[in-house]
Amino acid sequence: MITFPNCKINLGLWVTRRRSDGYHNIQTVMLPVPWCDILEIVPANGSETVLTVTGTHIESPLEKNLCYRAWRLMADNYAIPAVSIHLHKVIPTGAGLGGGSSDASFTLRMLNSMFQQNLDDETLRSLAVQLGMDCPFFIENIPALSTGRGEFLKPVSLNLDGLHLVIVKPPLHVSTAAAFSGIKPVHREDSIDEFTSLPVQDWKKVLHNDFENTVFDLYPDILEIKNLLYRHGAVYSALSGSGSAAFGLFVSDPAQMDFPGCDVFRTLLRSHL
Repeated sequence: MITFPNCKINLGLWVTRRRSDGYHNIQTVMLPVPWCDILEIVPANGSETVLTVTGTHIESPLEKNLCYRAWRLMADNYAIPAVSIHLHKVIPTGAGLGGGSSDASFTLRMLNSMFQQNLDDETLRSLAVQLGMDCPFFIENIPALSTGRGEFLKPVSLNLDGLHLVIVKPPLHVSTAAAFSGIKPVHREDSIDEFTSLPVQDWKKVLHNDFENTVFDLYPDILEIKNLLYRHGAVYSALSGSGSAAFGLFVSDPAQMDFPGCDVFRTLLRSHL
């Protein structure tokens, strides 16, 4: 069984409160984007689950890989047998695009289907949140308002059809700890999806990612990418998540832009992936 885990971008991101458990409450609207990894899962030849990873990836022990952890979670709860997993990484890591979270959630979905567990989306989300706060989003994989630590989701209506999206990820890795180091949570009475419901031409004035100040101070090259996207005609540009990727939304297909050494993804947005 082969599937294509996609990434996401954040349309604004507010950090609203530091919690007593050490986490932070956030508000963000997440949009699925068709920049995809390739994930294949087949029954194992033996009694042990094996994982191979190709493409662009960071070496890590088997037990820390999110696809393996997703299999382990399903096996512990639903007696899923051993499998052979091959993950080909295309989505850049450390980018704020949720590639690893998507891989984990797609693994849960695939195992559910392969072994006919008939788990509903609510059950799958409850499993996914044990793997990471972005993981539940990729179960339904539709535009959604994300609140709490990121685990609470509400579908939102977005009409971005026909806009051109350009994502640029420089050869930098922004750690979550570094991104949070300069954050000062601000309580807000508004809901961020009130702003994403405005025309996209108005977003530049009202829709902000709270991680930008810290990340741009640490990595001015990322700020320059955002500024370059605006100079080439973007109607909205922002950092995605707490990573190193910036994106721009364009009304018309932008002229070729040069981002030496960067991973670049372009697509024409549609209602569904």
